[in-house]
Amino acid sequence: MNSADSFSATYAQARDKFRNAVADAGGAGEALVHPQKGPDGEELSTDVVWFGPKDAHSVLVTLSATHGVEGFCGSGAQIDWLRRGEAGRLPAGVGVLLIHAINPYGFAWLRRVTHENVDLNRNWVDFSKAVPENPAYDALSAAICPTEWTQEAQDQSAATLGAYAAEHGFPALQQALSGGQYRHPGGIFYGGDGPTWSRRTQTAIFQAWLARAQRVAVIDYHTGLGPWGYGEQIVTERRGSEGYRRAAAWYGAAITSPAEGNSTSAEITGDGLGAAAQLAPHAEFTGMALEVGTLPTQQVLTALRADTWLHARGDLQSPLGREIKAQMRAAFYGDADDWKGMVAGQSLLACRQALAGLAV
Repeated sequence: MNSADSFSATYAQARDKFRNAVADAGGAGEALVHPQKGPDGEELSTDVVWFGPKDAHSVLVTLSATHGVEGFCGSGAQIDWLRRGEAGRLPAGVGVLLIHAINPYGFAWLRRVTHENVDLNRNWVDFSKAVPENPAYDALSAAICPTEWTQEAQDQSAATLGAYAAEHGFPALQQALSGGQYRHPGGIFYGGDGPTWSRRTQTAIFQAWLARAQRVAVIDYHTGLGPWGYGEQIVTERRGSEGYRRAAAWYGAAITSPAEGNSTSAEITGDGLGAAAQLAPHAEFTGMALEVGTLPTQQVLTALRADTWLHARGDLQSPLGREIKAQMRAAFYGDADDWKGMVAGQSLLACRQALAGLAV
């Protein structure tokens, strides 16, 4: 089979391919309908499917489209796994839970955020308490998200952000931009002011499907950081923790952790992978984000900033709007056969490694 065929051109196509692959594999699940529609008026949903014994003591969860537009990657990996017949070769006592498009709005509209303009991977904080501060973002907010998207405005923003990087270093700028912020609803990497629909939905899924699991592993698919097609295996725990040691034993010594400073990702607040362990507190938890590289980081950040401006102040149907949407797609989806093959192969290996680890 050709792994590239498992990837899709749109969310609607991905949803159909996923459902057909599930039906062919004999899976059972449900569709959780999103309150909004897609760009062509199509229904949006998060599709949840279970394979293996209902009372499985160990469960692998794969999760796509945490960051909407990044769902092209995760969906393709999930469909490829199904089409290869992997669901029929599970170890005894192990189940698999596939969560397809946890942020279907962002997937369909080519946005990284939810319909609330919230970064789901910054939304997992306790909103009954004071939210985290990000003074560096506060100081740079006007340059990060200018009110106009002209060449002059972009040049001014680039000068301001470049000066900050020159003084503090690019990692500090990346941390300021992407670490998460809770004061600027119209900005990037906004964590929200309460739990989003996607967060509430994921919480309900975990509570309903993982209540009896004793061991849980999660693979959460992401794109946009790192070299073309390379899947960095990121954990949120520090070296020396039980979760880090298990992940290293399963996936190998190349795993990284933002907490250790050896990841392409900034150390973020309110991330879903760290929160997932709290959604199944009764179970031993091993989480890993598979972060697949696309374009250089600065191009990815520019596309993200442009898309934020477009949905706040621009016209999606204008030539500029269509250009920005094409930039977003390219920034988070390597729409080429070599990239798709690299995603499918690395994902397949990671799933097999996780299942072997859960079977011990």
